[in-house]
Amino acid sequence: MERGKKRRREEEESGAENRDANHSLSLEQNLSFSDTNVALRMMRAQFPQIDKVAIQPFILQSQLYSSVKDRTQVDRELESLRRDKVVRIFKLNTGQDDHGIMFLEDYLEQLEHVVKRMEEKKQGDVDVFKWFKGHVIESKLEPSIEHEELYALLSLGGQVKDGHISLLINAGLLTRQLIDPNMYWFAIPNIGSVLKGLSQGRKELLSLLNRRRYKEMMLAPLEKMRLRLSPLDMRFHLRDLIGSGHLKTAHTPSGIVVQVSKD
Repeated sequence: MERGKKRRREEEESGAENRDANHSLSLEQNLSFSDTNVALRMMRAQFPQIDKVAIQPFILQSQLYSSVKDRTQVDRELESLRRDKVVRIFKLNTGQDDHGIMFLEDYLEQLEHVVKRMEEKKQGDVDVFKWFKGHVIESKLEPSIEHEELYALLSLGGQVKDGHISLLINAGLLTRQLIDPNMYWFAIPNIGSVLKGLSQGRKELLSLLNRRRYKEMMLAPLEKMRLRLSPLDMRFHLRDLIGSGHLKTAHTPSGIVVQVSKD
């Protein structure tokens, strides 16, 4: 029994060491990966600690485009991981083409956190969260869902009232689509303040580089800089803006240079 506990403790310590090692690798050392799954797992390990926000790691699709050279390969492998229920993909409100990716196990942990908070506040009938997890998340893998289908899937758990859907929206698990109010996007709870920081950090980083003489900077010192307006770290923003094409990289004898892309 003691030996089993010791082995488990050693495994946990070794996992923590690996996470620390992944986090300490510079962007110059791991700018590109051979496949999407490897890139996702590395970026998950490197997701920054965010104070006062209970959020599991998420990765932007643009970050994958900066890390795996072939975009078609990324799309194909991402679709396969989505179908196999390894990851979920979420439409983000920070830009037309912005999508966030979260490992399913992390998303379910985020969901549990929300349920606990709702139970503590005694906010409505929390059974709907069990129905949502067991019937909706389990079978609906796309980023959005129609009202009738949502209603039908929730009904597999119990008698659905309009208040139940309001509860899911208030918990941050669904957002109503602006173009079609009959459709909902699946959402990541507690992400609002982080997305605000993502938008502000993008502007801040582009502004910082635009003010430099040649609109460029060596990657190594740039990565060590901190952004004032974003809780996300420089590495997170660099991967995002390189993948979306706002920034580009060039290899020089003294290292990688990050440049603002010309319009």
